[in-house]
Amino acid sequence: MQAVDLSVVVPVYNEVDSLERLKGWISDVLDGAGYTFEIIFADDGSTDGSRALLEDLLRTDDRVRLVKLTRNYGKAAALSEGFKIANGPVIVTMDADLQDDPKGIPSLLAKLDEGYDVVSGWKRGRKDPWHKTIPSKWFNVVTSRISGLHLKDHNSGLKAYRAEVLEEVELVGEMHRFITVMAHWHGRRVTEIPVEHHPRAFGQSKYGSARLLKGALDLLTVLLTTRYNLRPLHLFGLVGMAFGGLGVLLLLYLSVLWFAGYGPIGTRPLLFLGLLLTVVGVQLVSTGLLAELIIRRLGTDRPRTISDARHDRR
Repeated sequence: MQAVDLSVVVPVYNEVDSLERLKGWISDVLDGAGYTFEIIFADDGSTDGSRALLEDLLRTDDRVRLVKLTRNYGKAAALSEGFKIANGPVIVTMDADLQDDPKGIPSLLAKLDEGYDVVSGWKRGRKDPWHKTIPSKWFNVVTSRISGLHLKDHNSGLKAYRAEVLEEVELVGEMHRFITVMAHWHGRRVTEIPVEHHPRAFGQSKYGSARLLKGALDLLTVLLTTRYNLRPLHLFGLVGMAFGGLGVLLLLYLSVLWFAGYGPIGTRPLLFLGLLLTVVGVQLVSTGLLAELIIRRLGTDRPRTISDARHDRR
């Protein structure tokens, strides 16, 4: 493949009305900025004619490339397959619904040139209904607080990455939301800049309220595989000690009542709650200890150095 300055990866699922306009929009912006590029559309099992249209675009423009998934696997899988065939040293991702503005791409690339490894687009003035924006704000606050990476918009589709960053992360489930977090925990420099956002012109959003639950579970997975990867006892032990401590306090309280002559305690619900919390606490601490033993026995991620990660493609 001919060398290019960047690869634009666009996951697609039933966006037939947007694709031709999006391809022209990206091309106009990047041609005008003087970049050589390829546009990789990753079709995630579309059923509305998107794939046929993409195949037409593939035949008429040699800068268009196409990945065809056999069924709808999800956005993370589509992005992952697109990353595998990308040739550019920089990879830009954006959604196919025309809400992400390609005019922001040169600004993302300019920020990368300042020495950052990942630049995320912050949808300031987001053009979405309240039932999407309000949960998204809470999601961003919680993710920033827990991960230690403080971004206003973790879930933005418009991002720019150095290609080697994406070789370090594994996308499963809904993990595309946390590429920035995983890159941050690999020691990469991550920042964000404001980008323009447009109302959805065609179709409807593919993400319902269930995405919040999936996002919470995936955030827990990210924490276990990044912050607590080498010290799982710190997570399981902390939660276990909290549960176990509360359980012991309840049992001590009931013991005082029994010695003070306030009657039998064997039928009190607090007794069963105290026992349950104590047992769960012990189990969590034990799980953390076992995880620590496994890590020490098998070994995990060795420390990465700049020569390992940042320059291994040179």
